[in-house]
Amino acid sequence: MGKEKINQYFNNIQANDQHLFVPYIVAGDGENGVQNLPERIQFLQDSGAAAIELGIPFSDPVADGPTIQEGSIRALEQGTTLKKVLDVLAEDKETRTIPIVLMTYVNPIFVFGIERFAAECERVGVDGIIIPDIPLEEEDLIAEALTTHNIAFIRLAALTSTPERLQEIARRSEGFLYAVAVKGTTGVRTSHEDNISTYLTTLKKHASVPVLAGFGVSNPQQAHELGAHCDGVIVGSKIVDLLHQGKKAKVRTLIEESINKQEVGT
Repeated sequence: MGKEKINQYFNNIQANDQHLFVPYIVAGDGENGVQNLPERIQFLQDSGAAAIELGIPFSDPVADGPTIQEGSIRALEQGTTLKKVLDVLAEDKETRTIPIVLMTYVNPIFVFGIERFAAECERVGVDGIIIPDIPLEEEDLIAEALTTHNIAFIRLAALTSTPERLQEIARRSEGFLYAVAVKGTTGVRTSHEDNISTYLTTLKKHASVPVLAGFGVSNPQQAHELGAHCDGVIVGSKIVDLLHQGKKAKVRTLIEESINKQEVGT
């Protein structure tokens, strides 16, 4: 269903007056490599996730901080490839209900073949794509193929962009708009930029899709603070770290406390 599945799933959650929470996991990280994907996806869905951002491990992840880089290394050492991830996703396509968003860099897509990549994503039930290293000026290289196969092209907005560029990114976004909430790579942080509320409010004004804040979000308090100015959050490094430590109960608690719009602790 692609774009429509993301829209429908998000609308259902927001109709229940909840924040959207998208966890990021590295495909192939953990015991049994890519074979643990269906179980992890089901667990995150049952915990209240709005979608799952599934990172394809890559040898040069320029947007990722140490935690996700280490997860990528572990996954690559287990032989994880883009093709293997897609094949595993195909296995439970008919029973999986939560939207799947792949996060990958442009190089693996080119190596795989742009048209083949988009077609395979549609075949296995991928609903959206995030490509952090392709700018607006170059995205025509892949946008047409994604549109043909009804895959949402999820754009990233940066704090350092001009107002005009942010408006254009917001206008083009499909599925949801990924608002990068820090200046730098992914990773746990204790605070965000002073102008974050203005930034998120501006994106909300121009976007026709939900705006989710990501990078540096690691606890329910941060999720609530950011969620007051947008539709929810994306959490990566903290999720990757907790799953690596086998602390699934803490992952569930993080999601449940973050999506509840009541103040933390009340």
